[in-house]
Amino acid sequence: MSEVPQGLTVPSRPRGPPRPTATMTLTRDGPSGVEVLLGLRSPTMRAFPSYWAFPGGGVSRVDHAAVETLTELQGPEAATVACILREMSEELGLAPAGNGVVALPEQARRDIIEDKSNWLPLAQSGAFDVDRSGLKVLSHRITPPFGPVQFDNAFLHLHAGDHTNVPAIDLEPQTEFTDIMWATPADIIGRWKRHEIKVAPPVVTLLMEIERTLARMERSMTAAAEDIAQRLPGRRSILFAHGVEVVPIKTATLPPADHTNCYLVGDPEGEFVLVDPAVRMREDMEALATAVERHRGQLKAIVFTHSHGDHLADMSLLKEAFDAPVWGSEHTHQSVPCDRILEDGEVLQLGAQAWQVLITPGHHPGHVCLFSEAGLVAGDMVAGIGTILVPPHTGDMQVYIQQLERLLGLKPHLLFPSHGPVVAQPMRVLKRYITHRGARHERVHAAVNAGLASLADIARQAYEDTPDAHPGLAEDQTLSHLMALEREGRVVRDNQTWHTLEA
Repeated sequence: MSEVPQGLTVPSRPRGPPRPTATMTLTRDGPSGVEVLLGLRSPTMRAFPSYWAFPGGGVSRVDHAAVETLTELQGPEAATVACILREMSEELGLAPAGNGVVALPEQARRDIIEDKSNWLPLAQSGAFDVDRSGLKVLSHRITPPFGPVQFDNAFLHLHAGDHTNVPAIDLEPQTEFTDIMWATPADIIGRWKRHEIKVAPPVVTLLMEIERTLARMERSMTAAAEDIAQRLPGRRSILFAHGVEVVPIKTATLPPADHTNCYLVGDPEGEFVLVDPAVRMREDMEALATAVERHRGQLKAIVFTHSHGDHLADMSLLKEAFDAPVWGSEHTHQSVPCDRILEDGEVLQLGAQAWQVLITPGHHPGHVCLFSEAGLVAGDMVAGIGTILVPPHTGDMQVYIQQLERLLGLKPHLLFPSHGPVVAQPMRVLKRYITHRGARHERVHAAVNAGLASLADIARQAYEDTPDAHPGLAEDQTLSHLMALEREGRVVRDNQTWHTLEA
């Protein structure tokens, strides 16, 4: 992504109120202590594919209707309770009962999977109990502003008792989860820190809260849940990976994005760097300063991935909060004086973590990525929301595609973009970017080859398959492709017109 090209007006996205959702933190007393249930989300899921997460879903009309009909649901958070009971029946085939859980009748579960509206009449008929007595709300968290849609998620908890009394869970009828695991919070967090598994960011921080509270409550989950429910802790950190925390900063970037991700990158117990702290408002500077103060390590430097305005800071404002050197590439040094020039291939040792510097031009000269076992801090090479622009006069479309191929060869664990949420399937996304850009490159060449000569006509045909593309941005990116084709020797420019070379 980048700043909107001068002279173009691109409407920003409207934001409605957060959508209500609910997730279930189901626990049991296992052989080695309290265990939590997580499900492995299918790779075809839109949100957090191939991540371990809590069961749950969005509050629906069925849930509101259930609240009006079933007196057993009355009480605080009635709609979210109805939602999580319905989701439990569908995804896990379980229902709360007394001090534990019971398996749903097989046919009842299949009926709910076929049509969630069946849950209410089945509940009314007594096919299973509707028991909310053991449920507690542990936390409410609104998803960060960088996503396409915001959700107000209620994290509910149910303790199922001893593991020997918990029914086996059959995943065969449903499609959301491909696997489940019961494990202690400490074991899950340990595997996450070693980058062995991907765990949804809000799940990570809640598991950390549960583990801290269990340590204070003599490993009693009942007491820990009561303590957390009374405090209702909110989100403090957004942890995309071990050693990668994100703080969204409001910026004038290309819609639909309206934030730039600032990353705290490095050892949570040692040295770390701030990547792209693009603060222009005091409120954002204070939020970032709070995150740095909360971090248990030592701030070593400020790193800018590149010199587009939605990545650079008001340096006087930034220096009020942080007394740290600035690092960047030679090209970034021309816009912001850098105390250290980063070179391609060098390794930044940040406490116990090693991050390799990659100079990846194409989107912008001197663009910097950082790579480690955790994944790739990708800057504007990819986006978690929206698209990436390759400016005609400072970018290079051919080089950009080459650098995407280079990143693909690294096989990163995750991608941490400057705009939007973490990219869960790096290989799939990088391949899609390469294929898409390559195809667009050939469509532009084909338009010129067909005799179209003006930029507007070439763009119109090249973007014929994308009717919703903003006309100004389509022309801007078409010009980037034309200039790359010119460097390749495949087209020539004659004043304001373009032609293919004669064979």
